[in-house]
This record gives sequence, C-alpha cells and structure tokens, in this order.
Amino acid sequence: MIVLKSEDEINRMAESCRIVAEVLEGIKKIVAPGVTTKELDEFAESFIRSKGARPAFKGYRGYPASVCTSVNEQVVHGIPSPARLADGDIISLDIGVYYRGFYGDAAVTLPVGRINGPAEKLLAVTEKALEAGIDRAVPGNRLSDISSAIQACAESEGFSVVRNFVGHGIGRELHEEPQIPNFGRAGEGPRLREGMTLAIEPMVNAGGWEVVILSDGWTAVTKDGSLSAHFEHTVAITKKGHDILTKL
Repeated sequence: MIVLKSEDEINRMAESCRIVAEVLEGIKKIVAPGVTTKELDEFAESFIRSKGARPAFKGYRGYPASVCTSVNEQVVHGIPSPARLADGDIISLDIGVYYRGFYGDAAVTLPVGRINGPAEKLLAVTEKALEAGIDRAVPGNRLSDISSAIQACAESEGFSVVRNFVGHGIGRELHEEPQIPNFGRAGEGPRLREGMTLAIEPMVNAGGWEVVILSDGWTAVTKDGSLSAHFEHTVAITKKGHDILTKL
C-alpha cells in the first residue's frame, strides 16, 4: 500500500531530509586522497547525532555502519573501513537519517582528487539521469515514467542502469511502497499523486548492468569490474509538481 502524507507530515519529513543534505555537504569538504571511509562514517554519525537524530542505516537489517561508502566498482552498500581513498577514485556516499518520526535518504558520488574523463562523464550522466527522473515526478504521471526517463538518459550515453536495486517510497519507514526501478517502459504502474514521498536513486555502471555481492553479504560490485555511480534524492509529490526534500 502506498502511504500518502499530509502537508504537515511532509514538512516534518523535510527536517530529517535537511539533516541528510547537511551531512552530505559536510562530507564533500573532507573527501580527499588519504582519508579513510571509516573516518567519513564517523564524521557523518557524529554530525547526525549532534542534530538529535539517528543514523537510519546503522543496525538496519544488520548493516554495521551509518553510511554506505562504495568506491569505484562498488555499486552500493559498501561498508566503511580503514582503507584509504586514493587520487582518482570515485566514492558513492548513501546516507539515511531518522528524525522526529520520519526518514530522509540521499546519495551522491564524489571524485577523490583528480579523476579521468570517463569517470567524470559517468558522474555527470548519473546525476543527469536522477534529474530526468525527478522531472517526471509530477501528479498524473505514471511511476514508470520516472524509470523510463532514468534509463533513457543513462543508456543514451552508453552506460547501463543497475536492475538489482531500485528506488522506493519513504516516510515513517525507511522503505515503503512503491518500488521504483531505474528501467522500464513509460506509462505503467500506479499514477503519481500529491502526498507521495519517493526516494529516487539511479545506480549507473560504465559497463554492463550485472552486479555480484561480496562475501561480506552487503557490498555490491559490478560483475565486469567497471566503475559505478549512484545519486539519490528524497522527493515529495506536490499539487504543483514536486519538492526535492534533500536539496539545500
């Protein structure tokens, strides 16, 4: 069942989403060669708790950290560690926050130091694919209009969209209905309505879309070893269109 939120509930949800956005802005300032992914996780958890909120991911289904830190060929759910980032890496940071009864969720992929042209293009196209999906998130459209726009944007540039992981509804629960694939034909699925709150999150690979899960049971990597990028926003469907809640 898709849970519609009232204006007051969306306003309260925006508070948790703002904390997510502030954490990501803070992390952008400290991502650099030599920094460990564990240090990024510690920064995020400290910041979140200083706001009176709690990390949404820590302990969720057994996940051991506050942030998913996925480097290079890691697609999603990478676990922070003492491993140090190197010049030329890319890192995807996925962060969730629980505050006053509601969740917020967002992700960004950042360059570490100087990255090469193909990596820059992957990041730019994945962010553009997110924007294309959000543009379709308006009342009256179908859910798959979002999915189709994301897929078309990524594939038109020679990339592929991951099919094993999808976006989702969000609100009082971290994962709610509906699921939001990043691929599919337009004009299908439930009609978008005012009060829907969605976590839209394309994961785009430089090579094939297939992924495998590492022995830690969490980290998903591209099957062919190609780079992967991940961008996400929590979005509310409004009477006039949409509101990106995790955007400062």
